[in-house]
Amino acid sequence: MRFYLIGAGVINRTHAEAINKIEGEQDIVIKVADPNPAALSAFADLFPNAVTYTDAKEMLNEEPKEDDIVIVGTPPFTHFPLSKMGLESGRHTLCEKPLVMNREEAEALLEIAKANNRLLGCCSVRFLDVPKTEEVKNILNSGDLGEVYKISFVFRGQRGRPGVEWQPQSRWFLDKSKAAGGIVMDWGPYDFTILNDLLQPESIEVAAAWTAKPETEADPTDVVYDIEGAVGAMLKYQQANGKSVWVQYERASCTHGEPYFTVEIEGTKGAVKWSPYFETDQVLVKSDKNGEVVTKEQTIAYPGPIGYMDHPVHFFYKEVKGQESPAIVNEQAVFNFSVLDAIYESAKNEKPVVLRRK
Repeated sequence: MRFYLIGAGVINRTHAEAINKIEGEQDIVIKVADPNPAALSAFADLFPNAVTYTDAKEMLNEEPKEDDIVIVGTPPFTHFPLSKMGLESGRHTLCEKPLVMNREEAEALLEIAKANNRLLGCCSVRFLDVPKTEEVKNILNSGDLGEVYKISFVFRGQRGRPGVEWQPQSRWFLDKSKAAGGIVMDWGPYDFTILNDLLQPESIEVAAAWTAKPETEADPTDVVYDIEGAVGAMLKYQQANGKSVWVQYERASCTHGEPYFTVEIEGTKGAVKWSPYFETDQVLVKSDKNGEVVTKEQTIAYPGPIGYMDHPVHFFYKEVKGQESPAIVNEQAVFNFSVLDAIYESAKNEKPVVLRRK
């Protein structure tokens, strides 16, 4: 089993650790390419058995095998050309989030994957198949909440901008031509992977959206800084059963308002509240008994040896091997990415945007 890592930075070192946790494979070979000698050397120190290259094209030049996997772990503006290279080399390709820079690139990449009969995956699946969210899915599908009519999905942080408060040495996060966007492209891939997995929509209408760039005295002035730090949208999810659910979405990595989070599904008979991420492992269900509010609380931790950061590699590996897997690939990966692009489009044109799953 051969893994070809493009990029020797932090995220692909995490992927290499995940590869080393795969069980049941007798021979796993990790190859890595990066033009930066310091990054390549640091990778080799951590993974001395890895085969190193300074040129990704040279690394992928050998004859492909049916289960070869390429992992693209580089900044977003390189995702399209490097994923294209991986797919056209005859290998299944897993790309970091966000998948690409825009919807046109996403659809072009899907066509390349289909033309080469390969799988295209996205690392936005880190928070899928987590027990607390699976329990929420069970509650949602049980009918106990009655007619579900609304989901609130809100995460507001006051100072958490990549390139400023987090990884301040990596200023490219602030440049839309390199990062594809701000908070929408940073956390949106995870958020809409979770929402789409829960609701399984046939179509999504971004009814209205806005973006904003709150200013602080720490804002850098010597680099390009043109990405948003806050976003909001109202989305209508149309499901296969003919029912629709409204989603109130908000994200901020910078705001002068109050920081808080709330993720809650509301129905005519009950509501369930939790965090799909790190804030809490509580799953809180509220309903009614004799006119009084009844609250049931569970704490569902996730202490297993395979963690959130291992999920993309493990899920994609299983998908390539034909095993049951929560991996998001091909049309679904492109659909999930397109929601992010549609939010920008709706905010820019002040018009609704409708996406239909193919």
